[in-house]
Amino acid sequence: MRQFYRWLFYLAGLFILALGLTLNTKTGLGVTPIISVPYSIAQVFGFNFGDATLVAYCLFVAIQFLLKGKPVRWADLLQLPLSLVFTRVLNLLDGAVPAAPQGMPARLCLLAAAILCTGVGAAMSVDMKLVPNPGDGIVAAIAQRTGRELGFTKNWFDTANVGITLVFGLVMGHPLCGIGLGTVLAMLGVGRVMALFNRLCLPAMGRLAFVPAARGEGTAE
Repeated sequence: MRQFYRWLFYLAGLFILALGLTLNTKTGLGVTPIISVPYSIAQVFGFNFGDATLVAYCLFVAIQFLLKGKPVRWADLLQLPLSLVFTRVLNLLDGAVPAAPQGMPARLCLLAAAILCTGVGAAMSVDMKLVPNPGDGIVAAIAQRTGRELGFTKNWFDTANVGITLVFGLVMGHPLCGIGLGTVLAMLGVGRVMALFNRLCLPAMGRLAFVPAARGEGTAE
């Protein structure tokens, strides 16, 4: 039953994360920070969004290997096929989820749901200590290397991605490509949602799934 709960929480977390990323793009208020770089590249050069995200995820995996500085685990290598599956799910959800209705109140409500889903999904999938989504795996690797709290590291990493996207957009003559109010609010909110979720839910989830992270790793500062 422990393994059942562990995989249940993990798969549910990945799906919720993919849904959150998709909902953010559908608001028309900008994409989430962690996919803002591949999104802007896809828009400028006409690439498929899922394919551009796959390349970014492969880069994230390579950086994780450098940060950890130890023999590669099977779970680390499995991030590569996971990236392929996850980005295909993003493409499917992108076609299945309609855009937000006109009007700022409706868009802001959808954005709130997107931030909540992204934070909860990211926390659930990382907490289960299985195969992390590369975007979350690199955040966990940075947090482990620096000794900082997971939510704080997520905020920092999101800020860095937004900065790269802004510089790329300015250089390519497409300022604010993919960057909007939704990006800024996601940059501020997703990490806090992760920290709050871990504080409230991680102990109970850890007991059910018998996950080492139940000792309190990743709780809010």
